[in-house]
Amino acid sequence: MQLTRFDRWLREKFVHEIHIYSLRPPEFLPAGIRAHDLPETPGRRFRHRYVARSSRAADALIEEFKSHNQMFTTRVVDRKAWYIPFVAPKNKSVSWWCAWMVISAIGVFVASNAIRALWSDPEFKKNFLEALEIMQG
Repeated sequence: MQLTRFDRWLREKFVHEIHIYSLRPPEFLPAGIRAHDLPETPGRRFRHRYVARSSRAADALIEEFKSHNQMFTTRVVDRKAWYIPFVAPKNKSVSWWCAWMVISAIGVFVASNAIRALWSDPEFKKNFLEALEIMQG
């Protein structure tokens, strides 16, 4: 399903985090960045991982790397939190789900009011009970 602007904002704000990998640490680490040293293993290209939860902090770190001509790479990954399936379900739009819930709630409310109005009418109630007796035999 197509994501709305609200869905994309929810994912950017609460679901995605940006991992930035580099060979050496930057001279200045902006606020909002968590640093992790990666173990040295054969075949590993990068030694440091920096995790940014906001694109503003990631952009500041990327500018720091670019200004010092450092090699880096970025990856956008989903956080591992309990609320992720509720905020960003796979292949679904939260805003469309909410819209359908509101439309369904309005439909149930209108239908229940119509049934209650019909049931409170003594003539309808008498005819309905007679019809049930006839159908039962």
